[in-house]
Amino acid sequence: MIYITGDTHGNFRRFEKEYFPAGQSLCRDDYIIVCGDFGIWDETPQSNRDLDWLNNQPFTTLFIDGNHENFDLLNRFPTMKWKGGDVHQVREHILHLMRGQVFEIGGMTFFTMGGAASHDISAGILEPDDPDFLYRKQVLDRHRALYRINHISWWKEELPCDEEYETALKNLENAGWHVDCILTHCAPDSIAAQVCHPYKPDRLTGFLETVKRRCSFDYWFFGHHHDNRTIEGRFILQWEQMVEIQ
Repeated sequence: MIYITGDTHGNFRRFEKEYFPAGQSLCRDDYIIVCGDFGIWDETPQSNRDLDWLNNQPFTTLFIDGNHENFDLLNRFPTMKWKGGDVHQVREHILHLMRGQVFEIGGMTFFTMGGAASHDISAGILEPDDPDFLYRKQVLDRHRALYRINHISWWKEELPCDEEYETALKNLENAGWHVDCILTHCAPDSIAAQVCHPYKPDRLTGFLETVKRRCSFDYWFFGHHHDNRTIEGRFILQWEQMVEIQ
């Protein structure tokens, strides 16, 4: 079985047994997929305990990255090939599905393209080594401004680099521009515009719009917007609900 859910932000309570269908027995060949903002954020004892707890569940957890991930930490995990694509192995049974990959999981093909632009940074990005850092932070905190701190609460890697776009195009070409499902964190331009008001396009949403036009697929799952909706019949916005693919 394959279940897909939305942003967890490090809170894995929805994976407790009581939240699965009654009588459902899961094994390692059953997969829970998180559509970004999984929650790789720090290396505190509590974070490690939470990941260890999830790793000890009977299923295998898969996730794509969102914009709220610690990419310095995420990119330190070992990389390996798994079911046709590249993954970071966070734990033995917790795998990060890297960007631009095509996987064959449970007899279905999945194209993965994590990442998104953070929109909660209207006051900008602070550099922790800036001589005025503490003063600027105090001023912003006083005004309850939306800001983030480079390499502490924000990473430029939240958006794909040129190499990741090139990898995505190459793998889609190799797949004949046909997959069963697409997994992203943000949505293509035309879909995001129906979800977010006002909507601000960027390079990634534009790239995904190209994929939407060119690629043949059955369903497209994404997160990022903290809502549960179906758009145009086959674009599934995921947050707290868990959907089983049959």
